Amino acid sequence: MRRTRILTAVLALAAGLLAGTPPALATADAPAAPAPLAAESYTWRNARIDGGGFVPGIVFNRKEKNLAYARTDIGGAYRWQESSRTWTPLLDSVGWNEWGHTGVVSLASDPVDPNRVFAAVGTYTNGWDPTNGAVLRSADRGASWQKTDLPFKLGGNMPGRGMGERLAVDPNKDSVLYLGAPSGKGLWRSTDSGVTWSQVTNFPNVGTYAQDPSDTSGYASDNQGIVWVTFDESTGTAGSATKTIYVGVADQGNAVYRSTDAGATWSRLAGQPTGYLAHKGVLDAVNGYLYLAYSDKGGPYDGGKGRLYRYATATGTWTDISPVAEADTYYGFSGLTVDRQHPGTVMATAYSSWWPDTQIFRSTNSGGTWTKAWDYSSYPNRDNRYTMDVSSVPWLTWGANPSPPEQTPKLGWMTEALEIDPFNSDRMMYGTGATIYGTEDLTKWDSGAKFTVRPMVQGLEETAVNDLASPPSGAPLLSALGDIGGFRHTDLTKVPAMMYTSPNFTTTTSLDYAEKDPNTVVRVGDQDSGPHVAFSTDNGANWFAGTDPSGVSGGGTVAAAADGSRFVWSPQGTGVQYTTGFGSSWSASSGIPAGAVVESDRVDPKTFYGFKSGKFYVSSDGGATFTASAATGLPSGDSVRFKALPGTKGDVWLAGGASDGAYGLWHSTDSGATFTKLSGVEQADTIGFGKAAAGASYQTLYTSAKIGGVRGIFRSTDKGASWTRINDDAHQWGWTGGAITGDPRVYGRVYVATNGRGIVYGDTSDTGGGSGGGGGGTDPTPTPTGACTVTYKVTNQWSGGFQADVQLTNSGSSAWTGWSLGWTFADGQKVSQVWNAEHTQTGAAVTVKNVGWNAGVAAGSSVGFGFTGSWSGTNTKPTAFTLGDRTCTTG
Repeated sequence: MRRTRILTAVLALAAGLLAGTPPALATADAPAAPAPLAAESYTWRNARIDGGGFVPGIVFNRKEKNLAYARTDIGGAYRWQESSRTWTPLLDSVGWNEWGHTGVVSLASDPVDPNRVFAAVGTYTNGWDPTNGAVLRSADRGASWQKTDLPFKLGGNMPGRGMGERLAVDPNKDSVLYLGAPSGKGLWRSTDSGVTWSQVTNFPNVGTYAQDPSDTSGYASDNQGIVWVTFDESTGTAGSATKTIYVGVADQGNAVYRSTDAGATWSRLAGQPTGYLAHKGVLDAVNGYLYLAYSDKGGPYDGGKGRLYRYATATGTWTDISPVAEADTYYGFSGLTVDRQHPGTVMATAYSSWWPDTQIFRSTNSGGTWTKAWDYSSYPNRDNRYTMDVSSVPWLTWGANPSPPEQTPKLGWMTEALEIDPFNSDRMMYGTGATIYGTEDLTKWDSGAKFTVRPMVQGLEETAVNDLASPPSGAPLLSALGDIGGFRHTDLTKVPAMMYTSPNFTTTTSLDYAEKDPNTVVRVGDQDSGPHVAFSTDNGANWFAGTDPSGVSGGGTVAAAADGSRFVWSPQGTGVQYTTGFGSSWSASSGIPAGAVVESDRVDPKTFYGFKSGKFYVSSDGGATFTASAATGLPSGDSVRFKALPGTKGDVWLAGGASDGAYGLWHSTDSGATFTKLSGVEQADTIGFGKAAAGASYQTLYTSAKIGGVRGIFRSTDKGASWTRINDDAHQWGWTGGAITGDPRVYGRVYVATNGRGIVYGDTSDTGGGSGGGGGGTDPTPTPTGACTVTYKVTNQWSGGFQADVQLTNSGSSAWTGWSLGWTFADGQKVSQVWNAEHTQTGAAVTVKNVGWNAGVAAGSSVGFGFTGSWSGTNTKPTAFTLGDRTCTTG
C-alpha cells in the first residue's frame, strides 16, 4: 500500500494519553510575537489509534540505557518512556506558520551528553512548504528547544526520507555536528553545538539522484543530496574531533566519501560498488567494519534491486555480504543495525519488498552467513521465525484475509528504520509504513525458538485527519483519515479494533451522519479500485459499499440529509451527484460546479448547501438543483469549510480564505442568502459546534483561527461575540486546518484534526460548563472518603530538571467525585508544568487537583497525572501524600 500524506492546503494550492508534557519551542533571534490571549486551562490528549504512519528513523543513545527517539515524516519527533513503555511527543509546540517543522528528516542524540538531542526539520523542499528548514537543539531531551534557521529547505516527507541519518554528532567532540542537505546544498557543519552552521565548501559531491527528474512539481525531481554521516569513533579521543568520517551521497556512481583528517579534506572511497544508492552506513568500530545497505532507488516506496556490503576500514577491502543473489532481489536494502553488545551480529531489511511481506535478515558472523525472518517451507506456505501479537493495536491486520504466501498482520513494509538496543541484545525496534514494531526476545532467533513481534508504538500518533464527526448519540467520535481510512471510537482512551472496512478506503476524505438519525452514516474516499462511497445503518459499526456514478476517481466531499433519506456527493472526477436511499444509483445535480464542497442542513432533509470559488449554493429539492446565492464578499478560493448548525434550519457558519484576499469567519441565518463576517476573527479555517454552556441558548463554537493577532484553537459560548483561546503555545500541533468539532454531549470537549499528530481532543477545567455532560466543574475542595494509595515515579531526570508520573488509587469502597492530593518536597523542587491535573505550590507544599474529566474515581480504580519540575543538589522523592485529611499509603 502506498502511504503518502500531502497537506490538504498544499493540494488546494498545487500517525493514548500523551505520555509527557509537550515541550516549548523557542525561536532564535525571532521578532517579538504579539502577547497571546489568556488560555483557559485545558487538558489535551489523543484519541488513541497508536501509530498510523511511516516511521523512517529510530535512534538509540549509545551512552545511556533506555534513551531512544523516533522521527516521523510529518508528525514530529518522540522520546521513549521506559517506565510506561510509551512515546512522548516532542514537537507539539510547532505553530501554524511553521507547520513544515513537524516533518523530521533526521534526528541525533548526543553520545557524550545524553541530555542533548538535535532534530533537522522541514517537510518539503519544493514550494509546498513556505519556510526553510531548521535545526532544533535541546539540552533537556526535547522538553524545550532552541532553533537555528537554515538557508535551504529540508524534506521530512520527500522521497529518500528513509535514508540516513543525515544529522550526526561527533562522538568524541560533541560540539561538532554534520548535516547532509538535499537539493544540491551539500554538506554542512556546526562547531558550536548546532547554534551556527556553515557549508563544507570542499566536500566534492552534492548528489545527483532524483526519483523522477521530469516531475514539474519539484517533489520527485529534487536532488536527494547528502543522505547520511557516520563517524569512526576509534579515530579520535575525548575532546578531540574524530578524524575519520564517512558520508553517504545520493549518487549511484559515487555513493560514499571519507575524510581522515576531521573533515579538512574528502575523497571518494576507492573500490566501492556502483549502480546503487547507499541508504545506510553503519560502523562497527570494534571489528573495523563499515556496513552499507544499497538500493537502486531512493525509497521509501520504490526499490527493485539491492546489495549489502562490508568495508574493512583498516585494509580498504570490500566484500559483498548480500544474503541473496542480486538476480533474486526484487527489493532494495535499507534498514541496517549492529548489535553493540555483540558487534559481529548484523541485521538488515528488504525495505521495498511489498509482496508477500517485508524481509529481515540476521547474521552473527559479520555478514558471512545469514538467516531470514521467514522463508518458504513449500510454496506458498511460509515458515516464520517469529510470532506476531497485535492485540494492543488490532487494526494492524487491516481486516484482511489474504491467500498464502501473504499473511496478516504483515511483518511490515517501508521498513527503513531498524535498530537493536545498544544495551540489550534482546530488544529490537523497527519502523514500518504504519507503526513501530519491536521484540524483547530477539536472541531466540539464533536458538531456533520463535521470538515475538509486537507494536511498540503507544503514544506515537501519526495520522493525518481529513474530517471529524461527533454524533449526538452512538459513538462519540467518527474520523476520516489519510492512509488508514478512519475509525469509530466508542472509547477515546482505547485503540479501536478495526478501521472502517467493507470497503476499506486507503484514505477517507469526508464523512457525515444524519442529524436526526445518527445511525445513518456515509463516508467517501480514495482507493485504487472499487467503489468510493460506503454507508452504515448502525452508527459506523458496519458498512456496505454504494455504487459509483460514472467518472468517479476520488472521494471528494459528501453530505447526508437530516433524516438520512438521501445524500449529496461531490466526488473527484465528475460533477455533484444526489441519490435517494443508499446510493444504488445517482443523478447529476444541476446548478452547481464540479468540485464544490457540499454539506446538509441539519433540520430540513431537502436542503443542501455547496461552495465553490467564492460562490455559495443552495438546494431545496434534495440536491437535484442548486441555485447560487447572491451573497458576496466570501473567500474567492476553495480553501473553505462550512457547517450548518444542528437544531436550527438555515443557520450556517463558513470559515476559510487566504491571506491575499477575504479570510475569516462568516455567519448566515437565512440558508446562505446573506452572510455576515465576524469582525473580531482575522483568519479562520475550521468551524465546529458542541454542547452549549450552562445558561447559554446557543451551541458552543470552536475554530482553528487567528484572533487578536494570535493563532490558536478558540471557543465561543456567546455565538461568536467573544472568544477564548483554549490551547497554549506548548499545544499547537502545526497545521490544524482540516476539521474541528465539539462534542454535543460533553460541554467544552473539542476534537481537533492535525496533519500528522492524529486526533487531538481537549477537555476543559471550566466550572461553568453545566452539569451532566462530563465536562463541568467539581467541588473546589473535594473530600473523598476511604483509603488511598500513591505511586510516585521519576521517569526522567537531567541537569536541573526532571519528569515524574504519579498514580493515585482509590483503595477504599466508595467512589470519589473529586480529589486533591498534597505532598511536600524536601529539597526545594519546583513544579513547572502538570498534565491531566491542576496544581498550586506554596514553598515546598504542592497540591494537585483533578480536572473535570478525571474527577470520578471508582473504588479500586486509579487516576494518573504527570509533571515536570526543577531541582538542584538532590531530588528526593516525597515520602508522604495526603488526600484531604488522610495520609495515603505509598506504593
